[in-house]
Amino acid sequence: MQGFFQFLSENPYILLFFTVGMAVWVGKFSVKGYGLGMVAAAVVVGAALATWASTYGVKLQLDNFAKSLFYYLFMYGVGLRVGPAFFNSLKKDGITFTILAVVCACLGLALVVITAKMLSLPPGAAGGILAGSQTMSAAIGTAEMAVEQGAYKLPAGSTAESVSGMIALGYGVTYIWGTVGIILVCKYLPRWWGVDARKAAKEYEKAHGVQNVDDIGLTGYRAGGIRAYRVENASTAGQSIASLRKTYPQYRVANVVRNGESLGADPEIVLQRGDVVALGGRLEELTANLGLLGPEVADAGALNIPLDQAEVLVTNKALEGKPLVSFAQEAFAGQIGVSRLERSGEPVPLGTDTTLKRFDVLYLTGLKSAVDKVAGMFGKVARPSTSTDLLTLSGGMVLGLLIGKINVPVGDFSVGLGNAGGLLLSGIFVSSIVSRLRYFGSTPNAARNILEDLGLVTFIAIVGINAGATLLEQLTGAIAVKIFIAGFIASTIPPFITWAIGYHVFKINPAVLMGGVAGSRSHSGPAREAAKEIDSSVPWVGFPVGYAVSGVLYTVFGYFAMVLSQ
Repeated sequence: MQGFFQFLSENPYILLFFTVGMAVWVGKFSVKGYGLGMVAAAVVVGAALATWASTYGVKLQLDNFAKSLFYYLFMYGVGLRVGPAFFNSLKKDGITFTILAVVCACLGLALVVITAKMLSLPPGAAGGILAGSQTMSAAIGTAEMAVEQGAYKLPAGSTAESVSGMIALGYGVTYIWGTVGIILVCKYLPRWWGVDARKAAKEYEKAHGVQNVDDIGLTGYRAGGIRAYRVENASTAGQSIASLRKTYPQYRVANVVRNGESLGADPEIVLQRGDVVALGGRLEELTANLGLLGPEVADAGALNIPLDQAEVLVTNKALEGKPLVSFAQEAFAGQIGVSRLERSGEPVPLGTDTTLKRFDVLYLTGLKSAVDKVAGMFGKVARPSTSTDLLTLSGGMVLGLLIGKINVPVGDFSVGLGNAGGLLLSGIFVSSIVSRLRYFGSTPNAARNILEDLGLVTFIAIVGINAGATLLEQLTGAIAVKIFIAGFIASTIPPFITWAIGYHVFKINPAVLMGGVAGSRSHSGPAREAAKEIDSSVPWVGFPVGYAVSGVLYTVFGYFAMVLSQ
């Protein structure tokens, strides 16, 4: 093995991507649905390799430039993801969930700092515990940034390397309960409170017409459609399309074919016997009045209508807060279907009372003319793009690094966001601007995911490798137990208090609040498990706003955990 570790030591790029690959592989393993995931596995694999190598007298270490580069790419990617939702959270209807996220995050930070001091934990442990107990791996970077910038003063006898090792150890010991604990807490909180969340969810679904976002895939059911009918009904022949529309507003005439010629769907067209009409509407409406026009026919000419699929970005301020049901009488109703609504990149359950927010993305399918009409009324068609605007990416990175250089004097020292904080802020600004304009700065989801996933897992792997050499010197059973206790307290208590405030003070529907608590911990896993527990997608309603806000707070709080714990 010594020869193998010596080979890795002499070939740092092979060492790096060997560790990343092993982390992805190890992260796939799970027990009853619970596993480390590739990010937590990265620090475990990296530290294990380096520790194992140290027993053979081989020191594995990677360049700090590479570590910083990948972390900065990750932070910019996070900013791109949460940008639009972060600003939406500052609006009136998002304030409640914003408050819950702030309360939960601040409690987590306070408990980490208090327990770290009470248990006399080694230097650096607080930063790792914050990152692990709150399952925010990005906080490791800001914790290390506090050391690099000198905001965290190294105690006598400590080195930057030993502090970094303790950050990694604190993260590794507390991450598993941080993940499993919050899932169990969010899943069973209503039971412990004596609340029937399943019943509350059904009431919410009934009141708001919410559908289940997990019910996806190919099925034989289609909510709406277009069928062709030959006009033979004497009461219908002689009516104009406009007149038919007034009498039967639930239907839309998409096309009229007369003597083999397609006439389109002008409202002034008067229907005649023998015409073939392409009629659109909801499935139940199309089957309710089968004799309205005449017999159904399989006429390719009538049904040969251009269809389209598009993602429409909502930018029209006048539509803010309007429920989907308010568009039922618009001309395009019955000609399109809304298959999905995303807010901050997360699916929001659809219902008749689902309200629109600016920068929501609607996934539409239907007549091309209707899709274009909706796009013009709601905002813009956001056609999926596979290319990345590298100019905007470079400009955003430069802007973030410049913001990071700004320091404000406070007493005897200066305070600034640093490179990581500057890039996070830059990503938020850029994504907010791009979401409004949509015609520049394209960073497809796949590209953004690469920035986040590769950036974070590589950064964490390097942290683990560089920390591994000193872990044997610092690790004892007593320290590991103390770290776990601190992480357990910081992970478990805040969700209970957040739930109590949301339920008793803000009177939030318990099913919605389950998602709100998960969002306040910036973790999608609890929301998913809560939805399964009560067999409803209602928890996702309360998830997006808290998710965006807490993600930013927990990332920054890695820095403060270090500074406040010294």
